[in-house]
Amino acid sequence: MRLVFGKQDMPCLERTRENCWLLVNGLGGFASLTGAFSASRLDHSLLMAAASAPAVRVNLVHRLQERLEAEGERVCLSTQEFAGGRTPEEGFRHLSSFVWEDGPAWLYHVRGVQVERRCAMAQGANISAVLYEVDNRSGGPCALRVRPVCLFAPKGEAVEEKTAPVWRGGALTAGGYSLYIKTDGVLTLIPAAWEEPAYPEDARDGRTASSLACACCEIGLTVPAGERGRLEIVFSDRPAPETAAELLERQTRRARELEERAGLRDPAARQLVKSAAAFVARRDSTGGETIVAGYPFFGDWGRDTMIALPGCLLSAGRFEEAKSALRTFLAYEREGLVPNLFPESGEEPRYNTADAALLLVNCVWLYHQKTGDGDFVREAYPVLERIIAAYRRGTRHAIRMDADGLISAGEGLDQVTWMDVCVDGVLPTPRHGKPVEINAYWYNALRVLEELAPLAGAEGSGYGALAERVKTSFNQKFWMEDRGYLKDVLSGTAADEQLRCNQIWAVSMPFAMLPPDRERRVVDAVYRRLYTPCGLRTLSPEDGEFRPVYAGGRLERDLAYHQGTVWPFPLGAYYLAYLKVCNYSPAAVRTVRAQLAPMESALREGCVGFLPEVYDGLAPGRSKGCFAQAWSVGELLRVYEALEQMEREDESHAG
Repeated sequence: MRLVFGKQDMPCLERTRENCWLLVNGLGGFASLTGAFSASRLDHSLLMAAASAPAVRVNLVHRLQERLEAEGERVCLSTQEFAGGRTPEEGFRHLSSFVWEDGPAWLYHVRGVQVERRCAMAQGANISAVLYEVDNRSGGPCALRVRPVCLFAPKGEAVEEKTAPVWRGGALTAGGYSLYIKTDGVLTLIPAAWEEPAYPEDARDGRTASSLACACCEIGLTVPAGERGRLEIVFSDRPAPETAAELLERQTRRARELEERAGLRDPAARQLVKSAAAFVARRDSTGGETIVAGYPFFGDWGRDTMIALPGCLLSAGRFEEAKSALRTFLAYEREGLVPNLFPESGEEPRYNTADAALLLVNCVWLYHQKTGDGDFVREAYPVLERIIAAYRRGTRHAIRMDADGLISAGEGLDQVTWMDVCVDGVLPTPRHGKPVEINAYWYNALRVLEELAPLAGAEGSGYGALAERVKTSFNQKFWMEDRGYLKDVLSGTAADEQLRCNQIWAVSMPFAMLPPDRERRVVDAVYRRLYTPCGLRTLSPEDGEFRPVYAGGRLERDLAYHQGTVWPFPLGAYYLAYLKVCNYSPAAVRTVRAQLAPMESALREGCVGFLPEVYDGLAPGRSKGCFAQAWSVGELLRVYEALEQMEREDESHAG
């Protein structure tokens, strides 16, 4: 998908920097700056290197300062805001276009000189590259001067003391980190030039508003009048053999390969396939594949991986990577749970999640449905049985099966569902008891074990019998006939009857418990009160606890996080549920297609080509939280895949 932003989209500094872009290296490292090529967040970087994949990262090259000398005038091409009242750099005034197509590209025009900038990032290495092409149609020679502005700080940490990097052996070194710079231009060392970039995107959320940063060298290119010139700069944490041109060509070729492997036709779907690949990363501590939950803030989490994996890997046709990720979590099963977080310092992973293990069972089922890989089912089945056994007898975090067959979870300050905020000892969404989606996952897991048992040479009838008991209890205890929807949790509190999006998974899972009329009423209730084109609200606007805006410092944001804030990822389950209750009719397919149309607009906003973590609850539109979220991309990609499968079946029947 080619996304073009012209002068009409960039009339002022605020509009020009409201979007950003993202490139990744498959290690958790990334490059991301605004559409204006500025850093509006502390975590913006031209080279955020992965010191240990995927979650230990260091911000090496924060941004580039760029100036063009033409016809006796020095013009700033770079854009940046600063703290302390310093005048901002306003190169955006010369910016003619910002284009995203498998990578970012910019076009500037100044006094008869055209400057194009393109960026690339290597896969499997901490390497970022910038390629400039200068077309000098002015009356005299022109010169492009580029200064890398560096942080040399762990991701998310501001620099507060002026300790300049040292140039040694072709690299800048500081704080135990090295930055190699390879260029075909003229590199000149300069006295340390310090600045204090301002971060308006962070400031509005109560995060770090500025940091010190330093430039220690300048790279130059001179182009005679009437000629063209090219300047390549490659940044890396160790000597890099690749050129910028090679990295750009490889980046484009990989994008084509990802599209072809998925085999989807819709332009938005093809873009989501490429975006999904950005979240797939290697984990050094396990030696397997994982999924980064979101950029720029998150690492890889078990729950997020299990929710994102079906779309980001299976819908994209990346079956070997899916198997690798599943094997990682199967290997780390403990007491029926799988890790929600892999720490980086060698201690035991954290197992504080009630849903990740049940979703792992579902992912194994979905993987088998896609691949027919019986050998992997036989490999995984003993772990799946241990998960079910542990949930039945009881395991950590008060996760256990009650006498009615339903799963209860959580105690104290535990937050073991995806609505997992605990702030200053307060649980904004205390869902201790029997959460609706956990029990939907539980029933689904029992049916999966029953169905896969013959492949594993096991007896599955006991799982089926228990599933029937769960189904009866679920319908008796969660269904509210007078309201026409499901309770959110069974806890004996007023929170039980809140209208939340969690019930949609009781319809959308492969194996579901409700009779068709109840499924239809759930889908209708969710649509009437929670549906928006950007995602589902986490709480009905009619609820007294509804918070319409996700903004402010951490406390304000956390109190709103699941209290009405719109999340894109449950929208995937909603559309799949809607198609189901409409019997996958052509009319339903057309309805979903029409309702998905705003997704193309969403791909132009925020991080171009991606979908974000959240939007405001009352009036969604501007992306918030992580600007690129794995499960948002993955769950919507599943919908596009389902639509194309149904459309192709209709075409086949018509033919």
